[in-house]
Amino acid sequence: MWSLTATGNGIDAVFMRPALRVAMQLVVVVLAAGAGAFGYAWALRATAGAQAPALLVSGLAAMLVAACGLLGLVVVHARRMRCEIRGLEQSLERTSDLHWKASEAEERLRSLLEALGDLIVRRDQHGVISYVNEAYCALAARPPEQLIGGNFALSVDHQGEIRVLCDGTRAHDQTVATAHGPRAIAWRDVTIHGEGGVQVQSVGRDVTERVIGERALASARDQADSANQAKGRFLAMVSHEIRTPLNGILGMTELLLETPLSAEQNAYATAVRASGQTLLGLIEDILDFSKIEAGRMDLDARPFRIEALVEETVELLSPRAHSKGIDIAAYVDRKLTEEVIGDAARLRQVLLNLVGNAVKFTLSGGVSVVVEPGATPDEVEFAVSDTGIGVAPEARQRIFSEFEQAERGATRRFGGSGLGLAISRRILERMGGRISFDSEPSVGSIFRFALSLPRVHPANGGSEKMPNLAGAQILVVAPNPVEASFIARRLGSWGAHARLVTDAETALRALGEAAWGALVVDRAIGGAAAIALARVEASRGMRRIVITTPAGRAEIANMIAAGYDGYLVKPVRTASLAARFLPGKGELEHDDARDLGCGRAPASSNLSRALNVLVAEDNDINALLIRAMLGKLGHHVTVATNGNDAAASWRATLDAGERFDIVFMDIDMPGCDGIEATRRIRTVEAQTALAHTPIVALTANAFAEDRETCLAAGMDGLLVKPLDRERLVQILTNFCVKASGPMAA
Repeated sequence: MWSLTATGNGIDAVFMRPALRVAMQLVVVVLAAGAGAFGYAWALRATAGAQAPALLVSGLAAMLVAACGLLGLVVVHARRMRCEIRGLEQSLERTSDLHWKASEAEERLRSLLEALGDLIVRRDQHGVISYVNEAYCALAARPPEQLIGGNFALSVDHQGEIRVLCDGTRAHDQTVATAHGPRAIAWRDVTIHGEGGVQVQSVGRDVTERVIGERALASARDQADSANQAKGRFLAMVSHEIRTPLNGILGMTELLLETPLSAEQNAYATAVRASGQTLLGLIEDILDFSKIEAGRMDLDARPFRIEALVEETVELLSPRAHSKGIDIAAYVDRKLTEEVIGDAARLRQVLLNLVGNAVKFTLSGGVSVVVEPGATPDEVEFAVSDTGIGVAPEARQRIFSEFEQAERGATRRFGGSGLGLAISRRILERMGGRISFDSEPSVGSIFRFALSLPRVHPANGGSEKMPNLAGAQILVVAPNPVEASFIARRLGSWGAHARLVTDAETALRALGEAAWGALVVDRAIGGAAAIALARVEASRGMRRIVITTPAGRAEIANMIAAGYDGYLVKPVRTASLAARFLPGKGELEHDDARDLGCGRAPASSNLSRALNVLVAEDNDINALLIRAMLGKLGHHVTVATNGNDAAASWRATLDAGERFDIVFMDIDMPGCDGIEATRRIRTVEAQTALAHTPIVALTANAFAEDRETCLAAGMDGLLVKPLDRERLVQILTNFCVKASGPMAA
């Protein structure tokens, strides 16, 4: 018995197996029954025989053993029952915990759904409601007991399109009528399978506020689009209205400057022209910015040469730089001399903004433009450096923002609209480029930008003939290293050993130390010093070249007389420098108007006869201006004040047996505008097989769509106001030079 109790846990484990447990129970019962029977038999014999006490004791012992066996079986069974009861209690406790957690989760989920405010309704196949949540009851204004079991449906004012999503869920929008007004509900219907069969559970979200917001946003967008269109029309109108009088101001000032004036009158007229040009630049900036803001800036990718574009841009700004006593120069790597594909006009605009800013903010030193190949085969990197005032650290974050400048406040030293850098950044981003800058106050700035410009015909070098200066010793003398360093760099790329010195004294010593093949002197070292260097006895055959600004033309004769073989005009073009060192080249040829001085030579055309010109212009000042310009060029001018008169004059001339060589047609005129007048002329030409008359539009609008409208109407070109004499001569030459005959007396 003790051993049975001691090994109770083992017996419990064994008795956990039903078959073994039943077998052991049978064995114990059989043994107990046998022991009981044996004891009883012995007890009977004891009462009958002589050995009664001994047999009685043996029988009682056997019966006791049987009783103990049965008692042990009962104990084991009781222990097993207690274990089972304890297991059931634990299972019941776990079940209670799970039930509590499930109830808590259900309550949490219900509170979450109610907090979300989504509508939930479940219906069977017949549309009978089996479940609704509080949000649906609130929207329906009915308690759950009135809804469940019925076919209630919300009153629908508008039913949207039903869409089936990829997971089988149906989605649709409704506008329903409620006691609080119409509400927009976005429904999601899903089919579920349960004990009650197939049901449809609909979950709706009140999106009224979102719909109202979307409608407000759409209305605001429409208003913004209308405002942009109105802004575009306003800017076009303002551009036209401002350009019209500005055309008269600049044009008349140009004519005035060509008349005999006193020094004081010339200064005043020059100031008027400069102010007008500044105003014109401001108008152009504002128009460009408005086009960029409206997304109307289109790119016109065509082949062009980077070197020519950069050098022309630098030349255009050189008078402004030279008037401040600072140097300006450009260097383009010889690997970039081939034509590339890009928008040359927009690239020129970026360069004009950056280089113009560099000149404006530089008081001493110089401005340089360096163009080199980028990291990728088609990438080109531009760097515009200056020795100006720099950009303060606190201004770097806003320098590319609209209407921002490095200096603020009423005490700022430099004017401007603050749009140049913002426009440049937008243009470069539109062209797929990037721009950055480094600057140090009072030291200067470097603006860098890079963009992809695919080459038309990839090559390793330029197609122009360059000199072979292998081994040549060339001395370059210049006080300002900006332009001189580029000249030395170019000479080095052609094989020469170029040495750069900054003063005449050092140059004089250097001339006696080596056999120099050429001497290049910047007259900025001083006229006397430049003449002294030219007269120094040096190597036989040494070429002497002097560099001067257009304003220094009066000294060129003295320089040539002092011993110089030729001269170059700042900023020095690569082709001009190369020409000075090619075999057989002596004195510099006059290959452009810059070496004739800072004054502009009167424009003239290649026409050999006077033209018969029709001008349709309703503004008296503009009509007077273009008549004066054409009259000074020797042409006959007829003026019409509107489109009807222009078409009538053109037809009357034909009837008289003559014709107009070219027509300048203003676009905006009262009654009949230039577009309609052009259509009338083209219609008559088509019907009567007349020769084509060149018609050029006169307009103050600078937008690309204006050009397209003019060309679509049958015009041949566009001349934007303010009128430019050189552009006018170019138009006349392009359209009329082939038809020109002997010049009329």
